[in-house]
Amino acid sequence: MKSMPAAADAAIEYAVHLLKQGRLVAFPTETVYGLGADASNPDAVKRIFTAKGRPAKNPVIVHIAHYTGLNTWAENVPEPALQLAKRFWPGPLTIVLQKRPEVPLVVTGGQNTVALRVPKHPVALRLLDAFDGGIAAPSANRYCRISPTEAKHVIDELGRKVDLILDGGKCEVGLESTIVDFSGDVPRLLRPGHISQFEIEDLIKCYLYGPNTEADAVRAPGMSPLHYAPVTIALRCPAANLNAAVQLLTGGGKRIGIMTYQSTMSSGNRVRVIRMPRQVDQYAQVLYSSLRQLDALNLDRILVEQPPETAAWSAVNDRLRKATTLV
Repeated sequence: MKSMPAAADAAIEYAVHLLKQGRLVAFPTETVYGLGADASNPDAVKRIFTAKGRPAKNPVIVHIAHYTGLNTWAENVPEPALQLAKRFWPGPLTIVLQKRPEVPLVVTGGQNTVALRVPKHPVALRLLDAFDGGIAAPSANRYCRISPTEAKHVIDELGRKVDLILDGGKCEVGLESTIVDFSGDVPRLLRPGHISQFEIEDLIKCYLYGPNTEADAVRAPGMSPLHYAPVTIALRCPAANLNAAVQLLTGGGKRIGIMTYQSTMSSGNRVRVIRMPRQVDQYAQVLYSSLRQLDALNLDRILVEQPPETAAWSAVNDRLRKATTLV
């Protein structure tokens, strides 16, 4: 496994060479680092699942260079989906559509739909332009664990299972993309993200339904109840109960980590405190790196102070619900 500065042309050329050989390349996007393989090569995509320990029924997102590539991978693209692609791509939005017959079933988890997006990161776009094809790329981490937002996180997670890591620095958004499904009778929001439900509905002039069937549970990545989770047991705690929870755990001899956005408590003998930003975009950007930082300390518990439960925080709270248990 090699890690190369992604700014070098030689790094992009080498990455393309590896992808065309059916190898795995981790690369940065604005959301998280992806573990990429040639989406048209079933054997290459299978290596993603093996490296991550990911169930075969879980689909992966295909990254493309431009919205004009939609028809290469999908058919029956409705006008609202095209509107979203033109407005938000490149950007942290994934669109689920009916797949073309030639799209490998390993990419779609055996389903008749395909998830597509154009990432908004200069390295990812250069790679996609040079590769001239679709790159299947879920997050570059072990299945259900914390998504990587820096190249070193990929090394920690997957090590030599990756043939090359393009180091593009820290991810700007820090949370996985919003996912909207246009494959059925009505559009559905399958996963909240940086692009809000309001922004999408305002553009397409249509209400977004939520996932409500068992099929939706595997329609797109990140839909399982446990996801984005540290190895250390993590608990989500309402602000009003935080001090009591800390006293209970430390009184029982537990070593704990705390992620708080408003408490004034400080680190001590049994307590490590990370102060989280109060602005939602800044909080989202450092959420996974903060969880990783505490997870690496071999603590007994991680306490996460519950952020505001408002529409603006829906993506952050979605990830926390899947990574933690409510106290």
